[in-house]
Amino acid sequence: MMRVISGLGAALALGLVVASCSSAPEPAPPPPPTTPTAPPAIALPATPPTAEARKDECGLKDAQQYVGKPRTSLPAPVDPSRWRVACTTCPVTMDYRADRLNILFNADTGVVQQVKCG
Repeated sequence: MMRVISGLGAALALGLVVASCSSAPEPAPPPPPTTPTAPPAIALPATPPTAEARKDECGLKDAQQYVGKPRTSLPAPVDPSRWRVACTTCPVTMDYRADRLNILFNADTGVVQQVKCG
């Protein structure tokens, strides 16, 4: 008797599933795609910076005056975010920053030997 009841229950459940699948309305078709529009125009700079302007981003041209002079002739206080003053044999970080001026002096004499960007 138990088998008959469980068999009827399974048949009834299957019938409900089949009935629910067949009686569902079909979904509406998706709307047609819209034509994309172009983004607004972006204003570009009139002229790109010249190679000379990019090369002197750190103020190298003006700093050439310090070469051959004692490091005490440098203006004080020095802005450490824009200038790095170090001896030629001192360890420094290897990070490159185009806007930073490196002023390198001889550790024995204190005379500025080189100025460069980086």
